[in-house]
Amino acid sequence: MPVNKNNRGLRIIVTGGAGFIGSAFIRYLIQTTECFILNIDILTYAANIASLAVIEKNPKYKFLKIDIRNAKSITKALDDFQPDAIVNLAAETHVDRSIDGPAEFLATNVTGTYVLLEATLAYWNGLKGTKKNKFRFLQVSTDEVYGSLMDKGLFNENTPYRPNSPYAASKAASDHFVRAWGKTYGLPVLLSNCSNNYGPFQFPEKLIPLVLLNALHEKLIPVYGQGKNIRDWLHVEDHARALWTILIKANPGDKFNVGGQAERQNIDLINNLCSILDKDHPRKDGTSYHELITFVADRPGHDLRYAIDASRIKNQLSWVPKINFDEGLKRTVSWYLNNSSWWRPIVKDKYAGERLGLKLKRKAKN
Repeated sequence: MPVNKNNRGLRIIVTGGAGFIGSAFIRYLIQTTECFILNIDILTYAANIASLAVIEKNPKYKFLKIDIRNAKSITKALDDFQPDAIVNLAAETHVDRSIDGPAEFLATNVTGTYVLLEATLAYWNGLKGTKKNKFRFLQVSTDEVYGSLMDKGLFNENTPYRPNSPYAASKAASDHFVRAWGKTYGLPVLLSNCSNNYGPFQFPEKLIPLVLLNALHEKLIPVYGQGKNIRDWLHVEDHARALWTILIKANPGDKFNVGGQAERQNIDLINNLCSILDKDHPRKDGTSYHELITFVADRPGHDLRYAIDASRIKNQLSWVPKINFDEGLKRTVSWYLNNSSWWRPIVKDKYAGERLGLKLKRKAKN
């Protein structure tokens, strides 16, 4: 799908569109393109339809509550909507939860992707002419499939997969299924692997909103190990632009890493957040939020470092991140300070900041 006027009315299905990245992508599409969007989401604990309130009444947007594992419902949705593209963002994504209960990750990330691929293949095989030629299936994945880096080096698109958590293993498996459906059946698939996302509307089990909301509630801020683990941070709005760029510019079979070129140690990131809060939302007793930081036992199998080489998407598709990390972090803190109506119901009813990933004591079998 080269960039031209024919992209203006594209009909795109986004699965997992009520999640953090999915909702950002849909907001971007509705607000900056002339695409028609069908959002398919089962609304698990981490999904929040309120993240789409700003566009929910737009006539170009429609929502269906469907489980991607339900082949009959997915097939009907494809037949009714007649998409030009599918962007698969439906996934369980939290590493600690995958340690406690890997079965749900297998069911959604692997089986769900398989069911979606089979329904998509049948739909695509029924298309003809230009509509068939321009159709794309974009699988949105993570850099965690590559495993862990030491102090040097970057993940590129040819880095072997070496997942270390049940979550990463489930995403690696789904990536392999997508590639296989492209190679074996000719389905015009695309793959993207992104670094850690941050920004507004992120569920508070993730690091940045967890730190912010714990601090605002005067709770201890847990740091795994010594906080030396390094992540490459990407603003979710930059990621949304990247997904659109891949969708309209890439060729079938292409794979792109998407990174923010903003590596930070976790402890440095947390200290930065505390400093921003000290300035923008001082504690009532006059002490610093830094005093809430506490070091806890490390996560099992905690990868040391992730870092993305995003030169391919820059060189081939002319995409680069636009949002400076320090500025993006300040904007993110400001959003959480000014949008308690979004996160308070989550803290009250879904997740209050408790630690996950230690519930099951699993032993290796001989």
